[in-house]
Amino acid sequence: MINGEVSHWWRQIGVPEPRPSLPGSTSADVTIVGGGYTGLWTAYYLKKAAPDRRVVVVEQRFAGYGASGRNGGWLTNSITGGREQFAASHGRAEAERFQRAMNDTVDEVIRVAGEEGIDADIHKGGELNVAYTPAQESRLKEFAAAERGWLSTDAELLDATATAGRVRVQGARAAVWHPHAARIHPAKLARGLAEAAERAGVEIYEGTRALEIQPHLVRTEHGDIDSGYIVRATEGFTAQLKGLRRAWLPMNSSMIVTEPLPAWMWEQIGWEGREVLGDLAHVYMYAQRTADDRIAFGGRGVPYKYGSRTDLDGRTPESTVRQLGALLHRFFPCTSTAKIDHVWSGVLGVPRDWTATVGLDRRTRIAWAGGYVGTGVSTTNLAGRTIADLITGTDSDLITLPWVDRRVRKWEPEPLRWLATHGLYKAYGIADASEIAGRERTSPLARVADVITGRAH
Repeated sequence: MINGEVSHWWRQIGVPEPRPSLPGSTSADVTIVGGGYTGLWTAYYLKKAAPDRRVVVVEQRFAGYGASGRNGGWLTNSITGGREQFAASHGRAEAERFQRAMNDTVDEVIRVAGEEGIDADIHKGGELNVAYTPAQESRLKEFAAAERGWLSTDAELLDATATAGRVRVQGARAAVWHPHAARIHPAKLARGLAEAAERAGVEIYEGTRALEIQPHLVRTEHGDIDSGYIVRATEGFTAQLKGLRRAWLPMNSSMIVTEPLPAWMWEQIGWEGREVLGDLAHVYMYAQRTADDRIAFGGRGVPYKYGSRTDLDGRTPESTVRQLGALLHRFFPCTSTAKIDHVWSGVLGVPRDWTATVGLDRRTRIAWAGGYVGTGVSTTNLAGRTIADLITGTDSDLITLPWVDRRVRKWEPEPLRWLATHGLYKAYGIADASEIAGRERTSPLARVADVITGRAH
């Protein structure tokens, strides 16, 4: 079993030949810091809208090395932080508009992939979330009932039989399915998107770490870039930039991937629709059936490292490997003999209110997007289109969506943020254990944690 290094996704298709580093100080119309999905989508749409502008991307490793090449491959319509808080702050109609934009974003990614010839193993099978304890089933039914009140959703509540007709998760009592989701291969999408951006005229410089962002100036280890506009697209690595250590909390998420499973296992599991798969646990999991018939299975391991430290090699503690393996086998007992080929971790960004944001400071001309809390595969596309419209001055529906220009307060200094993060996940772990042991309703401890993390919105 390989532990860390790049993700399975990158090992499967081959780590790309490195692009050149920034050759020295220069100037650009737009400089984008970060070569993940946010930076690449922004660069792509900017260059399409304004071909004459010089658009430069600087990336500390290679395009797609971070969370964009390490995630679970969920292209789904989730609004980070939930619709309800936007309904409370902007009205229900605006929250509906935001949800429709996210629904459309899933199809926009699929459209661009087709147009640009990006074969990212995309299969639009929807999203399936299962409940396998009484407390999970209660939460799932509450969620399904709430979904029926929104015009922009198409969620279906499934009983145990209908759930098993899609995926045979052991002990599944019920599930909710919706159609606005697709499975993707994260690294294939990142590689293809970088190549599409370059074809449009974007310059990508790899092996170039940004040290500081100032108005009209990006300082890197290889020189400074004077820039008309700057886009901060650093997600979980934002804390590495000078002055931004407390902006977004870098949270770790981990994944395992099996060897390709034999036909007899798939006969027991089902999963012919290749839906992306989640659950209603508090410390939730996420999974997909890959194009080559593996199971890629993820969840939170060690969620946060003291001082907002981030790892670049993705090495994962053995305790996390055991936890994810045990949960995989709990879901699908027949996989107990399957080999785990690779385990890795990635870093995602978490704002203080656990809600993604995008915007442009018109005074400094610094734009930003991120804080996706793990829902960035699709949200990055919406962010990229939105930033492109903000910078080009395009009067579109996107620039007035309720997440635009939201300001979030900083995280608390250490040791408070370490204690808070680990305390929250400890509380969720205790709640999950009590539910597996037979508790029929969500514990008050988890309800309090939901309020703090924003899940109660």
